[in-house]
Amino acid sequence: MTTSSLSIGELEASYPLYCKALKILIRQGKTGRELQRTVCWDRLRLLHRSLPRQYKSPERLMLMIQTDLSKKVAV
Repeated sequence: MTTSSLSIGELEASYPLYCKALKILIRQGKTGRELQRTVCWDRLRLLHRSLPRQYKSPERLMLMIQTDLSKKVAV
């Protein structure tokens, strides 16, 4: 399924999965450049671009996840 054939509703329904995939990739130690080449990043970017008030940018999500993971490691 290509991105152009996905509706906003389908993207919104899969939002938790995209976030989970991003978190897994970050936990695996992927770089920002590697993350930007993933499907989940692209879909999160599309959601943010389409509905910026409802969805954070993938960059911001990445920073939030990294901060959360580093806090858990410090504890």
